[in-house]
Amino acid sequence: MRAYALSLIACACLAPALPAAAQSAGDWTIALGAHQVDPKSDNGRLADGTLPLSIGGSLRPTIAVEYFLRDRVGIELLAATPFRHDLDIAGLGRIGSTRHLPPTLSLQYHFTPEARVAPFVGAGLNYTTFFEEDTRGALAGSKLALGDSWGLALHAGIDIRAGRGKLRLDARWMDIESDVRLDGVKLGTARIDPLVYGAAYVRGF
Repeated sequence: MRAYALSLIACACLAPALPAAAQSAGDWTIALGAHQVDPKSDNGRLADGTLPLSIGGSLRPTIAVEYFLRDRVGIELLAATPFRHDLDIAGLGRIGSTRHLPPTLSLQYHFTPEARVAPFVGAGLNYTTFFEEDTRGALAGSKLALGDSWGLALHAGIDIRAGRGKLRLDARWMDIESDVRLDGVKLGTARIDPLVYGAAYVRGF
């Protein structure tokens, strides 16, 4: 699935900008769908490099609202229901879980918004807040906390005309790093840097 997401980003970035009517400034769109947050494979080592951390993926419903500042150029806010991730440490197994919300604001360019297949790219800022951490196994009874994160977000995808709206297939890369604390003591940094990919149905209004 990560290979699919990377291919989608490449196709959107390389797609030719064929002539088409521009999206009008002042228009709005809303996209309802579901996305998978897929952290990279190496999520860092805690406790002076002795504990390799692994963070699992999560699939949740998402909503994105975009306002067009000018023809073909929009600003989009992505929101979602809370994602839940299992946390594992090599040699210790499952040690807990956390939830997070990753609101992301992006400036986007739509190459051919009125075409049947319309690629777009974007870049912006991600804020990730973690909450409801719990512990189990080797860390049961301890207090685990993951710090909030600010980072770059890149976005690419295609809109495919479908009825009165569009089917959107898209992928994002987010720079997410979080300080990990156990009972108030910093253990290290979780380097999550996920790909976020999925599908949504887009309507204008």
